[in-house]
Amino acid sequence: MKFPAAQVAQMINGQTDGDASVTVSSFGKIEEAKEGQLTFFANPKYEEFLYSTKASVIIINEAYELKQPIHATLIRVPDAYTAFATLLSKYQEIAQQQLTGIQEPSYISPSASYGEHVFIGAFAYLGDQVKVGNNTKIFPNAYIGNNVTIGDNCIIHPGVKIYHDCKLGNNITIHAGTVIGSDGFGFAPQADGSFKKVPQIGNVVIEDYVEIGANATIDRATIGSTLIKKGAKLDNLIQIAHNVEVGYSTVIAAQAGVSGSTKIGNGVMIGGQAGIVGHIQLGDGAKVNAQSGVSKSIEPGKAVTGSPAYDYTSALRSQAVSRRLPELEKRVKELEALVKQLLEEKV
Repeated sequence: MKFPAAQVAQMINGQTDGDASVTVSSFGKIEEAKEGQLTFFANPKYEEFLYSTKASVIIINEAYELKQPIHATLIRVPDAYTAFATLLSKYQEIAQQQLTGIQEPSYISPSASYGEHVFIGAFAYLGDQVKVGNNTKIFPNAYIGNNVTIGDNCIIHPGVKIYHDCKLGNNITIHAGTVIGSDGFGFAPQADGSFKKVPQIGNVVIEDYVEIGANATIDRATIGSTLIKKGAKLDNLIQIAHNVEVGYSTVIAAQAGVSGSTKIGNGVMIGGQAGIVGHIQLGDGAKVNAQSGVSKSIEPGKAVTGSPAYDYTSALRSQAVSRRLPELEKRVKELEALVKQLLEEKV
């Protein structure tokens, strides 16, 4: 697909600066782009490549003033990075709209139903009473269990497993290998030292505009629902335990784990490899630094770090002090020697 610069500018509400008729057919990084490709410039670290790139079209902040002439056509926008992300989304949407139909072999239960313009890839499985909305794409080797509902404009990538009774809203993306609705980790200790499994009879509910990375696991609730609210973004390799609630527009980075029944507020940011115990609350806007171990509830807007995690600013001060410990130890010994000397002189 080829697009003239003028059409690209229209897609992202930008203004062309240069030849608006020049066409592009693919994307490239600013330092590697070739003729016929589109790139963007937002990070000042890449300024040198702005004047050397061979890209035909560059998306750039409208406030940026050129320091020397360039050959490329510019598309000026308020925020180049956001505009480029929007353009990629539109490009992906156009490509996916062309992907429709039912590939064989695949299994679709006679009681399952699906909307218009769907794609169901080879070796996919749709169980009894499954409902799939319009324009949803289910890629090969996906498993959709009984009574699962998937809304409109969703993308279920290869190898995703969605267990029975789970409910997905609209505009959701789930990447390859992720498991939705596996059993929560519930075992009751017995007098003889063994553990009796507690049946997990709830489900997982995922609201609109959620994206979940590859090889993540979201456990079904013991009773009720594990809930991922609208706009949340979960990275790869994340564990969300039973009955957890993840708030609106919360982001969680890779390899983080959230234990059962914890409630995470709206707009929370959780760094990679963070671990969060069960039955606590993270207030709206809280921030958890990477590799932190959170053992108690966090107030709204508070940032924490460390294991066990505590106030971020205090932690930085402690780290600054700890780096000076050898020097402080030396000074303490010197003071001890001086006090000893003074005491001896007094005697």
